[in-house]
Amino acid sequence: MSFNAILALEDGSVFYGKGFGKEKFDVGELVFNTSMTGYQEIITDPSYKKQIITFTHPHIGNTGINIEDSESTSIHASGIVVKNYCSKPSNWRSKFNLEEFLVNNEIIGISDIDTREITSLLREKGAMGCCIASLSLISENDAVSAAKNFDGLEGMDLAKVVSTDSDYEWNKGVWPENNSSEKSYSVVAYDYGIKENILRLLTEYVGKVKVVNAKTTFEEIIELNPQGIFLSNGPGDPEPCDYAIENIRKFLSQKIPIFGICLGHQLLALAGGANTYKMKFGHHGANHPVQDILTKEVFITSQNHGFAVDEKTLPKNINATHLSLFDQSLQGIEFKDVPAFSFQGHPEASPGPQEIQTLFKKFSLMVKEYAKT
Repeated sequence: MSFNAILALEDGSVFYGKGFGKEKFDVGELVFNTSMTGYQEIITDPSYKKQIITFTHPHIGNTGINIEDSESTSIHASGIVVKNYCSKPSNWRSKFNLEEFLVNNEIIGISDIDTREITSLLREKGAMGCCIASLSLISENDAVSAAKNFDGLEGMDLAKVVSTDSDYEWNKGVWPENNSSEKSYSVVAYDYGIKENILRLLTEYVGKVKVVNAKTTFEEIIELNPQGIFLSNGPGDPEPCDYAIENIRKFLSQKIPIFGICLGHQLLALAGGANTYKMKFGHHGANHPVQDILTKEVFITSQNHGFAVDEKTLPKNINATHLSLFDQSLQGIEFKDVPAFSFQGHPEASPGPQEIQTLFKKFSLMVKEYAKT
């Protein structure tokens, strides 16, 4: 059932629409996502913790919600903003509609919003603090004040918030078969907000995966005798994650193969001596062109990040491997002296193109070579 709702931004902009999902109020960083499909995967991506997602695609909810496509066990976004919400989905895999999913996860949505205007505003002024709320719970002035009082994501360590409480084994391959791996290699995956399709692909390409809490120590991991270390995606600012950076430095000294994605990419760069910075409005979507610097090959990739590695600060022992063709920001690195590399975008997609899943193959070859030693 819809209710009158408000979307207030820290610059004083106010939008009114129809609320759906949980009738509540929440605050977060407002971003826009340009993907045309995959809203279920997007809102269940832990990397969206403390963010409110504006979908640029005008119709959201058409395919409902199914039991296979979520990237984690819950919704992590603080709210969603759409132009048109479809309450009657049409898809053979759908089990319930988007609003029911939001209610079950206590998340608010707002529809009948000019998402083009919001996207233009964010591109001009950058990602902003935002309040999304039922008008029965908050006034316009209070909503604007709440948006202005949002602290922002800089300096915020959210990896430890979304990480698994207890370690677990993962041995399911890619959908739909979800076959267990026939490969015998073992890797440890640090959960800074890991997506399930990453785990499927690690299983498919490498072997047995042990998922551990973000704060698991180097010494605890070494006892597991892994043949590779994976650094996952995740939300928030990488710089406050000193526990992760210190662990990664120790793994680099042992020359264990390392592969990082998204936040994991940033943490690997920080451990290597580079710096990161907050982007104006980030990259959020499934249509981002990225170029391999060496081969000049272009890949269309899925992206979701608001921080980036500063290429100018890379030490001499780290090569830049990929660049965004949207804004020339750094998209990939590789160490010259140890078997470690990372990618800023999401080669696992979910949603999005799968062109650069070859990076998982690259990691598997590194692990195979290390296992011989």
